[in-house]
Amino acid sequence: MRKAILAVFLAFSPMTASAALKVGDKAPDFSAQATLGGKRFTFHLADILKTGPAVVYFYPAAFTKGCSVEAHDFAEAIPRYQALGASVVGISRDNLTTLDKFSVSDCQSKFPVASDADGKIMKSYDASLGFLMPYADRVSYVVGQDGRIAFVHGDLDPDAHVSLTLKAVGALQDRK
Repeated sequence: MRKAILAVFLAFSPMTASAALKVGDKAPDFSAQATLGGKRFTFHLADILKTGPAVVYFYPAAFTKGCSVEAHDFAEAIPRYQALGASVVGISRDNLTTLDKFSVSDCQSKFPVASDADGKIMKSYDASLGFLMPYADRVSYVVGQDGRIAFVHGDLDPDAHVSLTLKAVGALQDRK
C-alpha cells in the first residue's frame, strides 16, 4: 500500500528535489549493506573514492516506475562512468531482499545499490522526500576523490540524472 501511495505521489508531483549539501561541502562518509547482482557486501564510500570519483544517487523505492527508469539509465551508462574512472552507487530505504532482486533486474548487475533502512545516510545527505520522510528524494551527487561534493542534481524526474552526472564527472577529469 505504501509503495502504491508513493507511486501516485511521484507520478503527479510537480515538486523538484532540493538538496541541502552544496558543491564544495565535505561529503558524509558512510558504510552500508549493499548488493551487486544479488550478492551482498559492505559498501564503503571511502574505499571507492580511492580509485576515482563517485556518483551517489538517492531514489525513493525500488520497482517504482521512475526508480526503475533511473536504475536502467545508470546501468546502461556504466561503461561511460568506468571510462572516466567513476563508480556509481544507488541508495534507498529498501531492505536487502528487495535490493537483491532490484540489483539484478533493474540495475542489470552493473552497479551496487545500498540499503539505508534506518535513513541515516539519507539524512546526512539531506536527501529526504519532504513530508514522506520514510522515502529518499531523487538526488544525485558527484563526489570527487577529495571527498567533496562536486555536483548536485535534485529532480523527481529521473531523466537528466545520468547525463548531468556524466557531464560533471567528465568536468572533474578535465581539471586534472
